[in-house]
Amino acid sequence: MPPPRTRGTALRHQLAELRGPGVPARALDARALAALAANPGCRRRALLDGAGVDKTALAGALGAPAAFGQSQFALTRGNAFEARVKADGGAELLRLVHQRLDAGAEPPREARVPDLTAVGPEGRAARTALALREATEARAWALLDHPMLALDVAGSPAFLEPDAVVVHPDGTWTVVEIKSFPMLDGCADPAKVGAAARQAAVYVLALEDVAARLGQDGTPAPRVRHRVLLVCPKDFSNLPAARAVDVRKQRAVTARQLTRLTRLQDIVDLLPEGACFSPDLPREGLTAAVEAVPAAYAPECLAACELAFHCRSRARAQGAVTALGRSARAELGGLTTVDDVLAAAHGEAGDPDDPAVAALRRAALLRAEALGGHPRRPPGPREAARADAREGAACR
Repeated sequence: MPPPRTRGTALRHQLAELRGPGVPARALDARALAALAANPGCRRRALLDGAGVDKTALAGALGAPAAFGQSQFALTRGNAFEARVKADGGAELLRLVHQRLDAGAEPPREARVPDLTAVGPEGRAARTALALREATEARAWALLDHPMLALDVAGSPAFLEPDAVVVHPDGTWTVVEIKSFPMLDGCADPAKVGAAARQAAVYVLALEDVAARLGQDGTPAPRVRHRVLLVCPKDFSNLPAARAVDVRKQRAVTARQLTRLTRLQDIVDLLPEGACFSPDLPREGLTAAVEAVPAAYAPECLAACELAFHCRSRARAQGAVTALGRSARAELGGLTTVDDVLAAAHGEAGDPDDPAVAALRRAALLRAEALGGHPRRPPGPREAARADAREGAACR
């Protein structure tokens, strides 16, 4: 059996071949990682993200492009707001951290802002770990601007870059998320706050890994706070407002989902020989390579994955009930296609003792009665078609 380092090198070589010759790996950020953890059964996304494939370019090459990402105006505004929050050595940001999370500590009149520059993501991650150790031992306020954290995902390292990490005088660490959506009268859009909390939970997990490694030398491991600071523009101005967000629930869910992800090597071993996801390949071969990796499509993917439109069209073409949503899929049990569902509802297939089949037949009977008549048996396909025609005529 080859040593772990040899296996890891072989896997990285295989992932590079999947991207295509000369195609650089796309970094896996916390937003993508949070979306991946929300759908751990999707091997397709796990492999493409783990291999660093540019899913936006891949979706375009497949003929199903998706409009993702922020506008240039939003990016410019967000960068300007973040620069204002971190101006003067992060004085305003540290004031907000002290006010919202650690009011009992000494006010941050001066803070360490270590230089985190290094060569490559591995070097930056090592430099971040060293800066965290030094700041923790100093027992003083410290601001790490865009640190680099590493997190193992399905056997492959993912490098993550939070907006900031603050070290408190008691040696604890806090994740800071800076967003450009407004906080109106102290409240922000719950959906956007939830997305930011899931993203911050990934950073908390990565920080906990760093803390555990620092504690391996016999010293107590630093504690990562599970309340993160969310900083947003106040009302419609460019002034910062902040609130503390407890991410314990999101952290627990993300950690559990990440452990369920199939290891990349297991997925790669199932691919056909010569599989490649380079957008420069002909559409037929590219489609075959993508379809060789099982997907777990759900309508929620439309807001989180660049390949969602391609996967949706395939799910609809196959008549998969996953296109109806996770809740409907869970209620239908072993019925995996729309044809199976209709056949079970019309009494043409399915086990009558199956609760899902019994519920479908009861629903079909109630529908037929509501449309007129009281049939003694579930309607067949032709009867259902006539009922649909009558219903359409009545609506017109």
